[in-house]
Amino acid sequence: MSYPESAPARRPAAVLSAATVLLVMAVAALAYAVVDLVVLGGTVDAFRSAARDTSASSEQINDVVTLLRASAVLSAVVAALSAPLLAGLALGLLAGRNGVRVATWVVSGLGLLAGCCSVAVVVGERAAPLQLGSGEQALAELLGLIGGAYPSWWIPLNAGLSVAQGLGYLVVATLLALPAANSWFGRHRPTTPTAPPMFTPAPHHPPSAPPAPPFPPR
Repeated sequence: MSYPESAPARRPAAVLSAATVLLVMAVAALAYAVVDLVVLGGTVDAFRSAARDTSASSEQINDVVTLLRASAVLSAVVAALSAPLLAGLALGLLAGRNGVRVATWVVSGLGLLAGCCSVAVVVGERAAPLQLGSGEQALAELLGLIGGAYPSWWIPLNAGLSVAQGLGYLVVATLLALPAANSWFGRHRPTTPTAPPMFTPAPHHPPSAPPAPPFPPR
């Protein structure tokens, strides 16, 4: 027995926009990872050149260079890993998977939290700079050279990307909470199939005995 299939619902503009924003963020994260590693070599060279005029030893300079490289590689790895994650969320949203929508909300919340923490750290460093002892003056000089070792456009670019990323997560979470998105994802929730009604078989009756002859047999 065949049942008529309902026509597939058209994706609302809110879902398409949310998926598009996630894809753009994925491409931007991948591009950031590549640029971060490309810039690292010139940044290290500029830092070493500026560090020669300080009172720091070669061991201290190498330690700061190691810290600089580790932070850059870590940022690039996080950005590279977030790119396929965001792309997978976008494809899941386009497929109408409600679980992916919930996961997107979780990722958006974590992204907003990480962005707020980064801004708080930067503001805290500007408001209360790191205080080092008199014996660590050379280290303070080296840490002060890190910002100048990057290209002039690098720090503004990072700040702009951080703000854009936070706004992107906020826009995606808002779009997925609109009534049109709720209605569309509700249609794609898995339902338990119900079996067609079964017919109750008629009770079995044993065959009746043949009628007795009218006269006894001779």
